[in-house]
Amino acid sequence: MSVTEPDRSWDNEQNDGGQSSLSTAGARTLATTTKSAPQMQEITSRWLLKVLPWVEVTGGTYRVNRRLSYVVGDGRLSFTNTGAEVHLVAGELGELPALRGFADEEVLGALADRFVQREYAAGDTIVQAGDPTDRVLAIAHGKVTKLGAGQYGGQSVLGVLADGDYLGDAALTNTDATWDVSARASTQCIVLELPIGAFRELVDRSPALRAHLDAFVEATGKPQNRLGEAAIELAAGHTGEPRLPTTFVDYDAAPREYELSVVQTVLRVHTRVADLYNHPMNQLEQQLRLTVEALRERQEHEMVNNREFGLLHNADLRQRIHTRTGPPTPDDLDELLSRRRSTRFILAHPKAIAAFGRECSRRGLYPSSADLGGHTVPAWRGVPILPCNKIPVSPTLTTSIIAMRTGLEDQGVIGLHQTGLPDEYQPSLSVRFMSIDEKAVMNYLVTAYFSAAVLVPDALGVLEDVEVGHYGDLQQQQPAGS
Repeated sequence: MSVTEPDRSWDNEQNDGGQSSLSTAGARTLATTTKSAPQMQEITSRWLLKVLPWVEVTGGTYRVNRRLSYVVGDGRLSFTNTGAEVHLVAGELGELPALRGFADEEVLGALADRFVQREYAAGDTIVQAGDPTDRVLAIAHGKVTKLGAGQYGGQSVLGVLADGDYLGDAALTNTDATWDVSARASTQCIVLELPIGAFRELVDRSPALRAHLDAFVEATGKPQNRLGEAAIELAAGHTGEPRLPTTFVDYDAAPREYELSVVQTVLRVHTRVADLYNHPMNQLEQQLRLTVEALRERQEHEMVNNREFGLLHNADLRQRIHTRTGPPTPDDLDELLSRRRSTRFILAHPKAIAAFGRECSRRGLYPSSADLGGHTVPAWRGVPILPCNKIPVSPTLTTSIIAMRTGLEDQGVIGLHQTGLPDEYQPSLSVRFMSIDEKAVMNYLVTAYFSAAVLVPDALGVLEDVEVGHYGDLQQQQPAGS
C-alpha cells in the first residue's frame, strides 16, 4: 500500500512569488509610535544646588554682619610684561595691607617703578629666616616654598607662594622687621623686589604716603585676636578680687551685602503648536522643562564663577592654597581640610577627581566612599568629594578644588533665594505669561533669583593650580611597546 505525498506546489508558488503578508513598514502607518520626552545632554548632577542650605531673603538683599576686623588688603598683585620684562601694575599696590586705600596714582606709579626684576632657578634660596627684611618680594611667575625651622633641627614646609603673592610687606611699617621664614624657589621664578631703602626715600618725599602709613600703624596697633578681629578683653585663672577688664564687641561698620542675582530668558511658543500638537505630550510643558534645566545649569555656573558672589572669587586669600607639586595629592587635600573646622563637602571637576585618584593609586591608598542621598560618592577623610563641571579647567590643564562648611548654624556658606514669587513655578523661579504678538507667538518670562554668601572667611577654601594632566610614574610603568 503506497502513501501519497501532499501536493505542496501551491505553497512553493506562494513563497516564490514575493511578499505573502503585510510588511512591518506598512503596518507602522496604522500603529501608534511610543515616544520619549525630549532629552538634553547639558543636564548634570548639580550637586552644589542640592547640598547648599538655602536661606530666605525677603528684601532682595542679605547683609553679613561680622566683628570688626583690622586685617585688610590681603589681595594679590597683578603684572604685565613686554617680552621678558615684567612690570607691576601700580594700582594693584593697594592690595598690600599697608597701602590699602591709598589712592595717589602718581606716588603708586613711582613706587611700582622702584621694583627690580630678578630671576631664580629651582632650588635657589631667595631669603633666609632671621636676616633683616631689606626688600619686599612680589612673585610674578613660578612657585616659592616657605620654610621654617623644625623642632629638631630640620626644615618644615609652611606654605607655597605663587603668581601674585608677596612676602616681606611688614618692613613697610616696621624698620626692625626680620624674615620669619625662609623662601626657596620650587620652580624657575620671576620675582619683582622693592628695596626698603628706595621705599623709605619715597616716603620722605611724600607727606600723603607718610600720613597714610601712620594711620595704618595706629589702626593695626589696637588689640586684636589671631584672626585680626578686634579683641574681647577677658580675665581667666585669677583668684581673689582683682579688677576685671571691661570690654565690648565691636562690629564691622561696613558689612558685606549680597543682592540677589538673576537669570532670565523669554520662552516663545507658537499658538498653533500649543493648540494642535499637544498630544501625547504638552509642548509648552516640555519647552519649559528644558528651559528650566538650562537655567539651573547657568545658576550653578554663576554661583561658582561669578566675580561678585561666586565661590571661586569670594574665597578669602588666606584660605587659598597651592598644590605642593602640581597634581592634587592626599597631602594637598589634608592641608585644605585643615584650614577649617567641619568641612562638609569638597567640590572638584571630574578631571580633578580622576587626578586625585591617580595620586592615591601611586601611593597605594584607597579613598573611602560616602552615601549622599542614596548616591555613593568618593570621599577623603570622611568628606564627600562631589563632581562639579562648572569649575573651569584652563588650557594648560589646571583647575581648582573647593572645600566648604555650610549652614547658618555653623557660620558656613549658604545659598540665598526668595520664594513666594508671582507665578512661581519652582522655589525662587517664576514663569510669567507676557503676551501674544502679531505673529501668534506666546511669550513667557522665565526668571530665577539667587546668590551665595560666605558668613565667615574660613568657611570656604580653594586649592589652586591643580594639574589634571599629570600622570607621573603611571606613564613610566607602562610596559615597552604598549
